[in-house]
Amino acid sequence: MSYQGRSGIVEEAARIVCVELVTDYGQAKRRAAQRLGLPSQAGLPDNAAVHAAVLDYLRLFGGDEYRRRLRQMRSTALSAMRMLAAYSPRLAGATLSGAVTAAHRVQLHLFAESAEAVDIELLNRGVAFEHGERRYRYADGGERNVPLLRLDVGGVGVDAAVFAPDDLRRAPLSPLDGRPFRRADLAEVERLLESG
Repeated sequence: MSYQGRSGIVEEAARIVCVELVTDYGQAKRRAAQRLGLPSQAGLPDNAAVHAAVLDYLRLFGGDEYRRRLRQMRSTALSAMRMLAAYSPRLAGATLSGAVTAAHRVQLHLFAESAEAVDIELLNRGVAFEHGERRYRYADGGERNVPLLRLDVGGVGVDAAVFAPDDLRRAPLSPLDGRPFRRADLAEVERLLESG
């Protein structure tokens, strides 16, 4: 596929993510290729290119609404991290990178001997939540389903994946670039809020 074809897919995929609120970059790229009359399977750009274009789009066209949403999501992340401080919470995903739309939820990584310990913490605090799972890939080629707790903090959706304590030093791979997830601790999230 030509550079122009890839570039067109990147730009259209970013628009689809930001305007049509599609959070799956693969789906956004296939939809973009189809709209541009290009083959949907061969030679699609990587997720990192789409992610960079999403950030550019939001900075250019998101305005005050985008800045308020990002601040609210990071503030919510900080509140949730303080509430769950016993589980070494780390912020990951779009709220950390800044590529948030109205469709995104705060993504936290927690570390506990069992997901039930976090369940009990939330129940004791009177916080309603739902159980789920999320599949993560690792550098050794393995994949693992991780317990996921879906909750609402101050009107913002939060997904808290509960990893084993050893996974604090062994981050799963990000679907954006295939490298270990970038994760921020409580102090780093506080600095993000202070600077932004």
